[in-house]
Amino acid sequence: MSIRDFLKRHFVSAETEAIINRIPKPVGSFGYDPWGYNSDTAKIATAALKPFYEKYFRVEAFGLENVPTSGRLLVIANHSGQLPIDGTLVGYAMATNPHGPRSLRVMIERWFPTMPFIGNIMNEMGGVVGDPENCEKMLRSEEAIIVFPEGVRGAGKTWDKRYKLQRFGLGFMHLAITERTPILPVGVVGCEETMPTPFHLKTLGRMLGVPYLPVTTPVPLPAKVRIYFGKPMLFEGPVTTEDDVAIKVEQVKDEINKLIARGLKEREGWFK
Repeated sequence: MSIRDFLKRHFVSAETEAIINRIPKPVGSFGYDPWGYNSDTAKIATAALKPFYEKYFRVEAFGLENVPTSGRLLVIANHSGQLPIDGTLVGYAMATNPHGPRSLRVMIERWFPTMPFIGNIMNEMGGVVGDPENCEKMLRSEEAIIVFPEGVRGAGKTWDKRYKLQRFGLGFMHLAITERTPILPVGVVGCEETMPTPFHLKTLGRMLGVPYLPVTTPVPLPAKVRIYFGKPMLFEGPVTTEDDVAIKVEQVKDEINKLIARGLKEREGWFK
């Protein structure tokens, strides 16, 4: 018996198995899709994440009824927290969505797959290197993909920049237009407080092969997380200049900022 079979047999409840089985996700006879997603690993990951989602971070998800139950989709969210906690929690919320579960593909940084063990697990859970060609092919296969246009600029924000959206890349908007894909804006509130970071050790980080080494808490703090799913936005072309694309990107940023502002207004504190 493999480790995966052992974990599935002993840790995956019938409820979790049923949830993942409801996801309209075609896989081969060994449970994999063309990009490395594995249905059994997804079940184990969902079971493992359940107590963190429900008890540790006490996540509340709003607007899940806005998530299309099928078809290609770009989920665009703010990024923070040093570790990919936000993407993981958004993925769990969508996988367990009572209005219709969906498997969410996560665009990850190129250096993540080089990390032993972690890279393989992230790949089997749905993580794919954030390459435009990969994204294009998955959209044409009607996948739902989450993209953090801030990239490392967002994930690695220091405390003085919390909840301030950093510069967005424009690539996701080009894909949304050329592949006729709706954009779902998402605002995440709470992950900024999971690993507050006053500054980075950039030189030491480069020596270790990562973009930076954050000076932060040794483990994520149990801040309460709120996720706000906005209404889908559809953009059409043609666009003739990068300025045209940037204007459309700013419209998405405005929607995300509104969702973040709502979350900050509604919460009572870091842990409430």
